[in-house]
Formats: sequence, C-alpha cells, structure tokens
Amino acid sequence: MSTEKRELDLDPAGLAVRREVLGATHVDASLEKADDVTAEFQEMITRYAWGGIWTRPGLDRRMRSAITLTALVAHGHLDELELHLRAARRNGLTREEIVEVLLQSAIYCGVPAANSAFARARKVLGEDAPTD
Repeated sequence: MSTEKRELDLDPAGLAVRREVLGATHVDASLEKADDVTAEFQEMITRYAWGGIWTRPGLDRRMRSAITLTALVAHGHLDELELHLRAARRNGLTREEIVEVLLQSAIYCGVPAANSAFARARKVLGEDAPTD
C-alpha cells in the first residue's frame, strides 16, 4: 500500500513557532514525511497546537515547555518527552530547572514515570544544546 504526497496548508505563525521551539531540522523532516495519511495531522498540530496555543501571550515559552514536560511524563510519552526536553533547553530552561520539573512530576505523575523521564533526560542533557 503506497501513500501519496500532497501540498500542505500550514499556518505561517504556527510553523514559525514550531520551527523555533523544536528546531527547523526536526520540523522540516516531519513535514517532508507527510503524506495523504498524515498531512491533515501535520496541518492540525501546526495550526492549533503551535499557531493557536504556543503563540498565545498568557505564558512564555519557558513556562509552556515546563508544562509540556510534565504532561508528557504523566502520559509516558517518552519519545515526545525527548523532543520537548531539547525544546525546553532551546526555550531557555536550564539543566537545573529541567531536573526540578522532573522531580515535581515524580510527586504528581508517579515515581515510575519520572524514573523513565530521568533516563531520557540524562541522555538529552548530556548532548550539546540544540542550535536550530
């Protein structure tokens, strides 16, 4: 079963923030892989998550990153957690602040979830800070 590419209709503001937070390399690779199965999902998250929520003035990106890390720990989404650990660093969270977010998450999300999160954090925090 093959899938076909189609032109994406992406929200410009959402795309800009998505690239700034996650890095252009990651975002462009995700968009390049979009096909007739995943294109609408890419459009939706770019428009609503990145263009509708991440661009709102009520919270800065550091706070949004901290909240996102906690949600990902709570739900055990470890691949996304790795991506957003890098984004948190890009958004200005320090190593110490990320550790504090994960410690806080241990109490409210559970020790096993935090244990898995700390394993991913050890890997990401050992990397050079993301540049794109």
